[in-house]
Amino acid sequence: MNIQQLYEFCLSKKGVTEHFPFDEDTLVFKVGGKMFCLTSLKQWEKDEPSLNLKCDPDKAEELRAQYEAIKPGYHMSKKHWNTVDFHSDVNDKMMCELINDSYDLVFRSLTKKIQSEII
Repeated sequence: MNIQQLYEFCLSKKGVTEHFPFDEDTLVFKVGGKMFCLTSLKQWEKDEPSLNLKCDPDKAEELRAQYEAIKPGYHMSKKHWNTVDFHSDVNDKMMCELINDSYDLVFRSLTKKIQSEII
């Protein structure tokens, strides 16, 4: 997966918007105004890309134990976020599943009103 594929994959989901709320480097994808995926453009340029993705706390621990590429979220709540490195033991299919899980987790946390506006 390259940055363009990531961009298109995330924006293909219902209600997703892109933002740079922190600086011009950190690309953030949100649904319903809440973050579900963050990535550093500079890290992509260095060919060291990673994503910060929201994750169920129990599943986050399991994934970190199973995969070398999955670590506690960098600059995020270590309980609720994972940082997932590309070019490691997580393939593109798994990366898409992790992005989907993050999106779904955040979408389900939205109010019913906001959810209905997105659907």
